[in-house]
Amino acid sequence: MKLLVSALEHSANIHLTSLTKEFKDEVELIGIFDKNLGKPIVDLQSLAIMGIVDALKKLRYFFKLADEMVELAKDADKVLLIDSSGFNLPLAKKLKKRYPNKEIIYYILPQAWVWKKKRIPVLARTIDKLASILPFEPSYYPDNAPIEYVGHPLLDQITEFKTSLNEEIKEIAFMPGSRKSEIKKLMPIYLEVMQEIECNATLIIPKHFSKEEVDSLYGDISGINISHDAHKTLLASDFAFICSGTATLEAAIIGVPFILTFIAKPLDYFIGRKILKIQDAGLSNIMFKKFKGITIHPEYIQEMVTKENLLKGYKEYDRGLFLEHSLELREYLKHGSSKRVAELVEE
Repeated sequence: MKLLVSALEHSANIHLTSLTKEFKDEVELIGIFDKNLGKPIVDLQSLAIMGIVDALKKLRYFFKLADEMVELAKDADKVLLIDSSGFNLPLAKKLKKRYPNKEIIYYILPQAWVWKKKRIPVLARTIDKLASILPFEPSYYPDNAPIEYVGHPLLDQITEFKTSLNEEIKEIAFMPGSRKSEIKKLMPIYLEVMQEIECNATLIIPKHFSKEEVDSLYGDISGINISHDAHKTLLASDFAFICSGTATLEAAIIGVPFILTFIAKPLDYFIGRKILKIQDAGLSNIMFKKFKGITIHPEYIQEMVTKENLLKGYKEYDRGLFLEHSLELREYLKHGSSKRVAELVEE
C-alpha cells in the first residue's frame, strides 16, 4: 500500500513512528513526515511555526506545499492526515474535491469542539475515518459521523508511571519548550527559579538542537544537568516546570506534579483569550475538566510567568492530590492508539 501522509509536527511524527510498527502489511509512506521514516518531500525544520503570526508569514509557502500534496495523492492508495488542522483540513477538502473516492483518515483531530463547532459537519462530510484521541470528542459529532475514540498515542510511548511520590522534592525538571521562540522567553525566568530552589535541576533539551542553537537559546546553563530523554527524566523527577504543549500531558500521564507556563505573542494571546474564549492552555486540564469538572494542574500565562509566581505556586502545590488525579486521567484514556489506527488504515 502507498500511503500519502501529512505529519508536520515533531509530536505527530513520534506517533507516526509508533503507528508504522503496527502495520501488518508493507506500507510505503509518501508526503510530509520525518526523514527517518522514508523520503519526505520537505524538511520538517522548514515547517516549524509558532502561533498565528508566524503562520501568516508562511501562508504562500503552505499553499504551494498543499498543491504539491494534491498532485502526489494521485499515486496514493489512501491518505493519512495527522494533527496540524490549519494545514491538513484545507488539504483534506482539496483532496476530496480532486479524488472523491480516495479514502482519507484523520488521526489527532482538529479541536473543533473548543471554538469552531461549525467545522464538525465539514469534518464528518470530508473525512472517511475520524480517529479521535480524546474520549469525550465523539460526543460532539453527529451520530452517523465516522468517528471513534481510538485511545491516546502517548500511552503507546509511555510505559512507566509514578504510583507514589517521594516525601521530599530533590529532583526538578525544566522543559522550556521545543520551539525557539518559547525557549527564549521562558529560559531567563526558569534560570531565576533554579537559583532559588535548592534541588537538583535538570534541563530537558530537544536532541535535534545543535550546540550553536543551544548556546544561543538557553543562556548560561553551565552546572545544570542536561537531558534529551523527556520521559525518563520526568519519571525520575519529583516536580517539573513545563512550557505549554504535549509535554504537559506527558507529565500528567507519567504522574510528575508540574506547573504549566506559557508566553504567547500578544496577538495570539488576544485572539485565544478574548475572541476564541479559550480558558485552559493545557490539554490535560481541558480533558480533566471535561471528565471531572476541575483542572489537574496550575497554569501561568503571559505576565503571570514570573519568578515570584512560579515559586509561590511550587511551594503551595498539593502533590498528593495531583497524583490521585493523574491516576484517574490514565484510567480515563484507557490505552494507546497506534494499533487501532493501523487497523483503520489497513481495513
